Amino acid sequence: MGDAELLAAINPRIAAIPESGIVELANHGREIPDLIPLWIGEGDLPTPAFIGEAAMKALRKGQTFYTYQRGIPPLRRALGAYLSGVYGVDVSPERTIVTIGGMQAVMQTMQMLLGPDDEAVAPSPVWPNIGAAVDIVGGRVVDVPLSLGNAGWTLDLDRLFDAVGPRTKAFFINSPGNPTGWTMRREDQIAVRDFARQRGLWIVADEVYGRLVYGMDVAPSFLQVCEPDERLVVVNTFSKNWSMTGWRIGWLVGPEALGQVFENLVQYNTSGVPTFLQHGAVAALKEGGPYLEEMIARCHKGRDIVCDALAPLPNVRFARPDGSFYLYLAVDGETDSRALAYRLVDEARVGLAPGAAFGPDSEGFMRLCFGISHDKLEAAMARLVPALAG
Repeated sequence: MGDAELLAAINPRIAAIPESGIVELANHGREIPDLIPLWIGEGDLPTPAFIGEAAMKALRKGQTFYTYQRGIPPLRRALGAYLSGVYGVDVSPERTIVTIGGMQAVMQTMQMLLGPDDEAVAPSPVWPNIGAAVDIVGGRVVDVPLSLGNAGWTLDLDRLFDAVGPRTKAFFINSPGNPTGWTMRREDQIAVRDFARQRGLWIVADEVYGRLVYGMDVAPSFLQVCEPDERLVVVNTFSKNWSMTGWRIGWLVGPEALGQVFENLVQYNTSGVPTFLQHGAVAALKEGGPYLEEMIARCHKGRDIVCDALAPLPNVRFARPDGSFYLYLAVDGETDSRALAYRLVDEARVGLAPGAAFGPDSEGFMRLCFGISHDKLEAAMARLVPALAG
């Protein structure tokens, strides 16, 4: 049986899902000697030893059996305490669900909220996995482009609200944003909340980068402006704050009344997160404050290194990001970001993610992750600046 025949025999919606444009490029450049990869959203530091030791201790104690579908009680209690402390609001542990990475939190939220032909309205550009998750459940993302101007990245709320139609079930708000670093203001969150209340819509808030912010202590959160029983799901992960991308542990916060629904989705998707890994996550929350502060300072300096290096280029435009560890830059005159990304890999030996991976309105843009060592960033800029200058 040929490949085409096999593909024709599966769910056509799944067969049509494209390969990630970022992964495609990474696979192309992974074996190139001396390449500096800035395409993937992760730093280059290993997980702190105290987190690994907590997981190893649990592993040595034999905590390798089936586990709580919602997450082990110590981790859910730690999440409640952490979120309550960071945001100054009471977040009950009963509202938290532990997931296999932030991606599962997104995926099962889409499974819960969207059916065939339902819509989620999202400021864009946005992490491409969001669109894929919506596609998998048969829904559709309605993009509302952010604008890049002298004031940085901005969102027109009127355009956001005008994009709501009869099939709209939710807003998807990623703030601080991947790839732009755009961070939604508190007053705009309140406006979105009020509109969602009037229309009976859900808000799905991706707040993964809420602690990686510059010039503020923490990004505004929908947890601070919404009631515990509102139509709100906040997704997050341990990956970025504590260098745990490979651990695949995330969480979500939702209405307590939906706890059994979320538990069922965990059961039938993954059957839970390994217990010993969850003990590492407990250590991250309880002991990881100093490490996170170091991570924020490291990324802050990394942001300044890349922005200061690229700012003199007349053909490069960007807004210095308020949050995340990404710079999203426009290269004037470039109409094929994928081709530019391949050229930078092959000729400059620097890996950037092509804007085309983030949606149709992102051609001519490139995403750069500045969460790696400052020495590597300076070396990357020494290659990238002349390559972009032409």
